[in-house]
Amino acid sequence: MEKKIRVPLFHLAKREELSKKKKFIIRIIAIVAALLLCALLTALATGINPLEVYGSLVGGAFGSVRKTWITLQDLSILLLISVALTPAFTMKFWNIGGEGQVLVGGLATAACMILLENKIPSVLIMLVSFIAAVLAGALWGLIPAVCKAKWNTNETLMTLMMNYIATQLVSFFVIIWEVPKGSGKIGIINQNSHDGWMVQLFGSKYMLCIVVSAVVTVFMYIYLNYSKHGYEIQVVGQSINTAKYVGINISKVIIRTMLLSGALCGLAGMLLVGSINHTITTTIAGGQGFTAVMVSWMAKFNPFTMIPCAFLIVFMNRGAGEIATNFGLNPSFADIMTGIILFFIIGCEFFINYSIKFRKMSGGRS
Repeated sequence: MEKKIRVPLFHLAKREELSKKKKFIIRIIAIVAALLLCALLTALATGINPLEVYGSLVGGAFGSVRKTWITLQDLSILLLISVALTPAFTMKFWNIGGEGQVLVGGLATAACMILLENKIPSVLIMLVSFIAAVLAGALWGLIPAVCKAKWNTNETLMTLMMNYIATQLVSFFVIIWEVPKGSGKIGIINQNSHDGWMVQLFGSKYMLCIVVSAVVTVFMYIYLNYSKHGYEIQVVGQSINTAKYVGINISKVIIRTMLLSGALCGLAGMLLVGSINHTITTTIAGGQGFTAVMVSWMAKFNPFTMIPCAFLIVFMNRGAGEIATNFGLNPSFADIMTGIILFFIIGCEFFINYSIKFRKMSGGRS
């Protein structure tokens, strides 16, 4: 008796590489679908006109000149951290420690500003702060890199744990430097003297972060795509065995790459403390070290593609407060919308890489 072979109704198949035009169209469709779903949920859950909600989002991010500058400044910091993590991710070294590397960079900057006030000129404090922040971030990246290179430790777990160590270090020094004693916070550092406060480019306090972020983004694109170091990073990320075969020193690449990644995160910490907030807290990074992981992945490790990805997240975050103010909604409502949009954007990559093949019906047998 012939035995029937049961064939699934459908299966997944790897697509051939789509053209850039088709990829772009799929992503646009995903964004439009996400916006329509958000509009539907808004109308059903709140009874508010979705267009008014979207208008508030735009107003929260670009409703005034000051809001526009702050949005661009927030974008620049998130972009900088995302770009900083990218070389490690390209190498398939899962650096989840961006938050801690930013914190120690900020802590080093705060220490220089506090300890060197009125002792050396402000310009020198800026220079020392820059060096200290970059070295601190690099050290925080070096420790898990050495452990990975020498003993093959789990870099995801180790970099994650170092975030908590950095947080506790900041807590410790905040108590030492707190003003006034017992307040549990430092307040504005060097509020009267402004010693160590970063320079204002083109007469704007927002421009330094934007310019630094732009320069680092261009540098990282060139570094990863047109330098020997970038080539080695990509080979190690694609195949450890191939890297060994062509004579690449894998331990050296891991350590060198994490030094660069940590140093750039430390630079972001310096900007947060020395240019934006002029203080240090355990929450000064605002979770951007973790958000940057998502930005880098969404952009497929392309520094230029990270710009619109980071912009989307910053835009939604900036608009959340405006929604809460205008409609009395919880700011988390904007987070829900952000999550839906990101889900559609990430999910559409499935349809770019895979297609669904349905079973052909032929008289009940396959």
